[in-house]
Amino acid sequence: MAMTPAQAALDAARTFFRNNPDELSRAVRSALGLRLGVPLVALRWLGKQAERTGKVDGLQIDSVPPGLRVAANVDLMKTPVRAEAVVYIDRVVFNEQELTLSLRVEDIDLQLTSDAETPVSALIKSGALDLSNPGTLVGFLPGRSPILAEAKGNRIVLDLMRDPKIGNNELVRRAVAVLTSFVTLDGVETDAGHLDVAFRALPTGVRGAASSLRRSLSPRRISWRLPGR
Repeated sequence: MAMTPAQAALDAARTFFRNNPDELSRAVRSALGLRLGVPLVALRWLGKQAERTGKVDGLQIDSVPPGLRVAANVDLMKTPVRAEAVVYIDRVVFNEQELTLSLRVEDIDLQLTSDAETPVSALIKSGALDLSNPGTLVGFLPGRSPILAEAKGNRIVLDLMRDPKIGNNELVRRAVAVLTSFVTLDGVETDAGHLDVAFRALPTGVRGAASSLRRSLSPRRISWRLPGR
C-alpha cells in the first residue's frame, strides 16, 4: 500500500534525524531561543513533491546567507525557461492588521530550454527584458494575486491579509489577532544548511496580549443568528 503524503513526510523526517543526530540538539537549542531551523534538505524534499504536479521541474534550493537561491524549469507564459534567482526576506510583519512578507529578489537569470516563438522568448533572446527590476515586471503582469501589496524595483511585498479568505473572515482575523499577540514571526534568514525562522513572544506585552484575547472573546463581537431569523 502506498504511503500517504503525511506518512511519507514522517518517514523522511525519521530517516533524516537518524542520519543526522546533531540536528536534534540544534532543534532543541533553536526552540529555546524561539527559533525554528528548517534543514534545507527538508525544503528540497518538499520541492520534489511539488515536481510531481508537473508545473515545475528540476527544482534546486541552495543557501546564499541570509537568502535562498532557487532555480527551476518552468513555463513562463507558454515559454519553457530555466529560471534562477536569489530571494531575501527583508521584513516580516505579522499582526492583527497585516501578515506581510517583504521580499528582495536579485541575481535573476532566465535561459530558454527550447525554441519557442513567443513574445517572452523574443525578449530573452534580444536581451531587452530588464531582469534587474523583477518587482516592476510583476506589477505589470495580468491577473495579479490579491495578496500582492507592492511590486517595485527588486522588491515584492505580499500581504496575506489581503486574501479574502483571511481578511474577510472575522473568525480567522480574530484567531490571527490572538495568536500574533502572544507570539509573532520576527524574521527569516538562512545559514549554510538551514532556513531559520525567528519568533518574538508577547510583541505588545502581557497587557496587549490580554487585551487582544479579551476583545476577541467578547460576546459583543460574536453575532448569533437563529434559523428563520
